This record gives sequence, C-alpha cells and structure tokens, in this order.
Amino acid sequence: MAWIDTIKESEASGDLKDAYEALDAQQKKIASILRVHSLNAGALERQMSLYTHLMFGRSGLSRADRESIAVVVSAANNCGYCVRHHAEALSHYEQDNSRLRRMVSDFQFLDLPDKKARMLSYALKLTTSPSQVTDEDIQELRDVGYSDRDILDMNLLAAYFNFLNRVALGLGVDCSEDDDSTSAREGGDDS
Repeated sequence: MAWIDTIKESEASGDLKDAYEALDAQQKKIASILRVHSLNAGALERQMSLYTHLMFGRSGLSRADRESIAVVVSAANNCGYCVRHHAEALSHYEQDNSRLRRMVSDFQFLDLPDKKARMLSYALKLTTSPSQVTDEDIQELRDVGYSDRDILDMNLLAAYFNFLNRVALGLGVDCSEDDDSTSAREGGDDS
C-alpha cells in the first residue's frame, strides 16, 4: 500500500476515470505504480504515454533490450517493485534464468553478447554515476553498432526508469497491492 492516498477505480471520476478505463482496456488491471499517480490524472496520462512510446514504439532496440534496461536500472536502484515486474516480462525473452539472476544481482553482463553488454553498462553508468558518462561511452556504443537513435532510446529508457523507481521508492509502492488486485479480479479474496 502506498504511503499517500490513492483513488480506487470505483471512486474515480472525470479525467482519472477516463484514464483508468483506458488502462483497464489495455492491461486488464491498474498496477500500483499507476494508481499512485491518481491524485494527478494529467501526470498519470503523460507518464503512461511516455512509457508506451518508450517500451512499445518504433526503435532499433528490441523489446528484450528495453526490458533489460528496465531491470538493470531498477536493480541498481534497489527498486524491488520494478525489478519484479520487468524481470517477469524479460523472462519471456530471456530463456536463461540464471543469466537473468546474474544480471540483476551483480550486474554481470560478461556472458552477454558484447553489444548488449555495452548497452547495459551504459544504462548502469547513467544510473549510478551520470556525471561520469562521457563522449567515449557514446562512441563505444557506436563502435558496437548502435545508431545515435538507439543511443537516445537507451538514454531515455534509463532516465525514465530512474524516474519511475524514485516514484515507487519515494511513495512506498509495493507488489502486494498488485497481487491483491489481480487476485480480486480473478475471483480471489480482496480482504
């Protein structure tokens, strides 16, 4: 349960009700990280628009690449909520669960192809020491075949998940409410 008041779907009206209905049609549930925005429907709508664009829009980065960035950034920030949700999504693309665990627990990218390792190292550096990122880091990404558009997308994804991690961590968003919500929608006990 978040540390601030939130508005349930059944109590929503106006722009928030419209936003919830649109999300419900897309996702079949309103995740806790979205519900925590409920006191500011405009922020919720814009945040979801950016998320949808970055995660599903046209890009030279694959969906697995995007989920990998989300997982690495969230793990570096110790955001269990985002790690859990995006590691679950990444597991649909990453067949080696031990590699996924190493990626999350100790940021070992050594057994990944060099191109992907460079991408994740960049996302990690941008997360943990952004003032240390240099033009050499960008050139290394180009050298392994990333375009400037790909690099921009990596940057936007890493920055976005740093933002979202801080929303989750700073407002006490956790997975238990999502689990309860899913259980209730599937006929489970919501008490």
